[in-house]
Amino acid sequence: MLDFAIFAVTFFIILIGAVLYLYPASRQTSGFPGLAPTEEKDGNLPDIISQGSLHEFLVNLHEKYGPVASFWFGRRLVVSLGSVDVLKQHINPNRTSDPFEMMLKSLLGYQTGPSGDAAESHIRRKMYENGITETLQSNFGLILKLADELVAKWMSYPDSQHIPLCQHLLGFAMKTISQAAMGSRFEDDHEVIQFCKNHDAVWSEIGKGFLDGSLDKSPTRKKSYENALAELESCLKKVMKERKEKSSKQHVFVDSLMQGSLSEKQVLEDSMIFCLAGSVITANLCTWAVYFLTSYEELQNKLYEEVNQVLGTNPVTLEQVKQFRFCRQILMETVRTAKLTPVAARLQEIEGKADQYVIPKETLVIYALGVVLQDSSAWQLPYRFDPDRFGEESTMKTLSLLGISGNQECPELRFAYTVATALLTTLVRKLRFHPVNGQIVETKYELVASPKEEAWITVTKRN
Repeated sequence: MLDFAIFAVTFFIILIGAVLYLYPASRQTSGFPGLAPTEEKDGNLPDIISQGSLHEFLVNLHEKYGPVASFWFGRRLVVSLGSVDVLKQHINPNRTSDPFEMMLKSLLGYQTGPSGDAAESHIRRKMYENGITETLQSNFGLILKLADELVAKWMSYPDSQHIPLCQHLLGFAMKTISQAAMGSRFEDDHEVIQFCKNHDAVWSEIGKGFLDGSLDKSPTRKKSYENALAELESCLKKVMKERKEKSSKQHVFVDSLMQGSLSEKQVLEDSMIFCLAGSVITANLCTWAVYFLTSYEELQNKLYEEVNQVLGTNPVTLEQVKQFRFCRQILMETVRTAKLTPVAARLQEIEGKADQYVIPKETLVIYALGVVLQDSSAWQLPYRFDPDRFGEESTMKTLSLLGISGNQECPELRFAYTVATALLTTLVRKLRFHPVNGQIVETKYELVASPKEEAWITVTKRN
């Protein structure tokens, strides 16, 4: 299974660092179109930094050199694939590894490089995916409750009130993930606030400073990061101990992992991955979806009609989530337009091929998903927000290939799709969304694409 999860340039750098450590090599002529190294020691790293992000660097790289292009990190060749056609040639749909999980665990100090039994990794991955399924089944009522609370809050505002969308939906996502992953102790706002504080400290520092070593050069920053990570781990250990000693009616993600054959260390690691990544993916999917809808009243009305057709006056159930076809199209178009998952990567385990080029074993291969998601040869009017494009089976298959839909979508994104469907169908029943005049929201491309600054909206009540 191909799990196209998201990571920023810093993840990419850590992976390359691991590659350089595990597979030292001298520079050689690549045979691929692309850039020559800017500096002997750092390769094209200065170019990536000057572009602002790995995604923006790859956009320019593929515009100049085509769908298969190369660049250098230090003495290591990197090959980037930037079109649907070359990805089809390279992707193995039967893969079970998750590069995002391996990268994040490495950065957190949970593992130092690619290792472990493949069969054991597959079983562990299945337990993780099943845990998310069970968590959704047991906590869908909680998700609806939190969505209702947000609706009530927004309905209490006057029509002219500017609503900080990022702030509110990050809070919604943090409450959802913390309670669904770790249980009722996070009904306490103090616990949620502390979780958010530590989450932000860890997430904002992951990889930051590895470009220039600034984290190691700043004892204060490094100490804050280590303390926040230690507090998150301590919190998870307390939750695991409490739930092992005392039964609860609420089944949460940690319970699913603890009921399997995983060690305590493995439960801690996988719970941390879900809490860290799940919160940010869910928050930004919801944020971008609502933000895009503010500019399209006709799309809001179409979604409203679908909600009435499926539900009538009844509340949504988990079983009905799959019936919201147009809502799903909105969310998939949100992922595509926002380039929510801009970059993925993997180490070439055996010799492979892309276009007419042979990719040697142990080459780092980048999947430039942000480039592919805006490719005019794959998408008609790629910069237009158009959920109806996913009414066609061919476009659905393209997203499935990229791991953004279907059987190959990453577990955290699957969780986010369900939460976002519950939220949107709840919001649109009561409210209309409107943009704030003159606001231009730019994108920040990190582990997950997010607004650079706060995105403001207004709402009005439906009759």
